[in-house]
Amino acid sequence: MSEILFHHTQTAHCESGVISNLLGHHGLKISEPMAFGIGAGLFFGHLPFVKVNGVPGTTYRIWPGAIFQRVCDRLGVKMKVEKFSSVEKGMAALDQTLATGTPVGLLSSVYYLTYFPASYRFHFNAHNLVVYGKENGNYLVSDPVMDSITTIDPESLAQARFAKGFPAPKGKMYYPVSVPSSASLEKPIIEGIKQTCHYMLKIPIPMFGVDGIRFLAKRLKKYPEKLDDRRAVLYLGNIIRMQEEIGTGGAGFRFVYAAFLQEAAELLNKPELSKLATELTQIGDLWRTFAFAAGRVCKSRSASDDSYNELSQMLFRTAAAEEAFFRKLSKAI
Repeated sequence: MSEILFHHTQTAHCESGVISNLLGHHGLKISEPMAFGIGAGLFFGHLPFVKVNGVPGTTYRIWPGAIFQRVCDRLGVKMKVEKFSSVEKGMAALDQTLATGTPVGLLSSVYYLTYFPASYRFHFNAHNLVVYGKENGNYLVSDPVMDSITTIDPESLAQARFAKGFPAPKGKMYYPVSVPSSASLEKPIIEGIKQTCHYMLKIPIPMFGVDGIRFLAKRLKKYPEKLDDRRAVLYLGNIIRMQEEIGTGGAGFRFVYAAFLQEAAELLNKPELSKLATELTQIGDLWRTFAFAAGRVCKSRSASDDSYNELSQMLFRTAAAEEAFFRKLSKAI
């Protein structure tokens, strides 16, 4: 197998990072924030009926795979995407593709990625990474959340690609087959911003967008009344975990999107987007402040009505700030 020269860049989020790194390898240079923005990655949803490890799910980004699909559609990139019915077929297809000199994006479970410290490994089946070769029997990995390239043994990679649970990765692999040498970004930027504003402001379901933040705020206030102390702390802890640990979460995604708006301001010659980027970083700080306060409640392990009410009010203020921000952003485009 010939060596593939692959430039690794550490990024904030796996999906937008893999997109940026793969397209860059094929000559189409876009930053991670630009991929995240064009892909309309910013979102919010609280899903009490979708349980993650037994507690309600909260998401601060659009569903896995959507950023990837939107970026490809808007930039005219054609990807080959495959899933497999068996480990043997999936690993053989990976080796065959690598043998052609093509880096491959993979969907995996974090739990089986042995290059992560044990404390960071949990059952999350939507982590993206790039494999670009083999060395001494191990696979060479560019995982965008790592600061440098790393390796993984075939058995662990197979386990990560074919992990059980929801959503099952099913050995999913993908790689570009047609990439334009250059692309005009103005239209994709505008389309991405408009879609993000629509999803945050206009979805007629109360669990999504800025209404979803208020929906969570109302439920959070009732945790001491509806749940025992242990359950309340578990529910609250998962909100923090989804925000601060998994995929850069609430504040992190706001900061990435702010960086996108800074780039967009220059490309579109719209300085008002730069001002909005500053405003969004301040909203990101609100999310971080909420996470810090919620963490203190979790550590106290006491479901106080006052503490949960305070957290609820923080979320209501954050929702108001996000609604005002997205209304201004929608008018700026």
